[in-house]
Amino acid sequence: MSRHAYAAALVVSLGLSAAACSKQGDGATPVAAQSESKGGGGGAGRGGGRRGAGGPVPVLTTKVQAKNVPVTIPAVGTAEPTTTVQVRAQVTGQLSALHFTEGQDVRKGQLLFEIDARPFQATLAQAEAVLARDTATANNAVRQRANYEDLYKRQLISRDQYETQIASAQALEATLAADRATVENAKLNLAYTRISAPISGRTGALGVHQGDLVRANDATPMIVINQVSPIYVTFSVPGRYLGDIRRYQARKPLEVLAQGQASLPPGAQAPPPQVVQPSTSQQVAPGQGATMPVSPGLVEHGRVVFIDNSVDPQTGTIKLKGSFDNKDQGLWPGLFVQVTLSLTTDENAIVVPAAAVQPSASGQYVYVVSPNRTADVRQVTVLRQQGEEVVIAKGLAVGEEVVTEGQLRLTPGAQVSEAQRGLSGPAGEGGGRRGRRGDAGSGSGGASGGNGGGNGQRRGPGN
Repeated sequence: MSRHAYAAALVVSLGLSAAACSKQGDGATPVAAQSESKGGGGGAGRGGGRRGAGGPVPVLTTKVQAKNVPVTIPAVGTAEPTTTVQVRAQVTGQLSALHFTEGQDVRKGQLLFEIDARPFQATLAQAEAVLARDTATANNAVRQRANYEDLYKRQLISRDQYETQIASAQALEATLAADRATVENAKLNLAYTRISAPISGRTGALGVHQGDLVRANDATPMIVINQVSPIYVTFSVPGRYLGDIRRYQARKPLEVLAQGQASLPPGAQAPPPQVVQPSTSQQVAPGQGATMPVSPGLVEHGRVVFIDNSVDPQTGTIKLKGSFDNKDQGLWPGLFVQVTLSLTTDENAIVVPAAAVQPSASGQYVYVVSPNRTADVRQVTVLRQQGEEVVIAKGLAVGEEVVTEGQLRLTPGAQVSEAQRGLSGPAGEGGGRRGRRGDAGSGSGGASGGNGGGNGQRRGPGN
């Protein structure tokens, strides 16, 4: 074959091969397009995201309730004894005996100390002897006075002699009275050698010990006794509540609750401090502001027995005292406790959880779920916050359904669905993440959108 014939045959062969390849490429084009529509490409992901955004938003809801809500004022108080007595010796002498141990509960009249009584017994005996001598002298003066009176009447003695005898008898009577007082003082000093408890209470640390020389009215007390049953709790509240406190106190004694943290076993780690979330309502009435939750522990009920006669100008607070029976001595002098002062009770107050109320520039609002399961914004007026609940003054009715979790994903008029507690937030976020993994750029975190994006992702690699 010549060179020209060979070249022509080669050109024809290459042309046929190119035509075949062109046909195969045209047939593969629909398959690639179908794979892109099913897979995790950008268009499919965006389509999945749009379907998720249009689905119901998972939220948690609750019903608006009407209940009796107490109006309370929280405070921090300090327990202090009802009566504190510092026992001191009233005579000087050597301490001969102790009849109790420090830290012991004692009763009123119980013998505590004994001072060596022998010097005082000797003083009493001496005073009694002087009294006996002067009594005999006074009796003789009385008889002499009668004789001198008879002689004077018969004019056998002068008037001066008679009046002198009368004066002597009166002087002896006065001496006799002084002697009696001396005897009584000696008896009293002897009685002071036995020191008894003036009140019932709990003793503190001993200031003296057996054998010590105690002095009358020494600066250091021998023992301090605190009466802890009943006991006082002193606390202060803002002065702006004084009018309400006096008004409700005039009706009946105000109740007060004292709470303390639960005791921990030795070596146990204390729980972390609990943070009080600030109230979203303006404090304009008693009872506003959330109180710090307290672990189950000390709980004592009492009543207000004292309202101070002035407001502290430096702090703007007024001091009150509550009296507690404290039969089990749970309250201890110097102990800090959380105090809740109850003023009154709001009957049939409209109440929702505090988590349902959201702040905005135009005021506070809640999302109300309508019967067709759409969320509508409702402006509300908050009266006060009591713990984890908010009392609504205006804007809601009993039985309405409000959203407590998931408000950040809601818009007015959005469809909602009831989510399981604790799963609504992660579900939405997870949907958004799955949508992003599936390149669902428009998926906004809805459960359906997230699943759509995720399915697109799984179908894409399969093609």
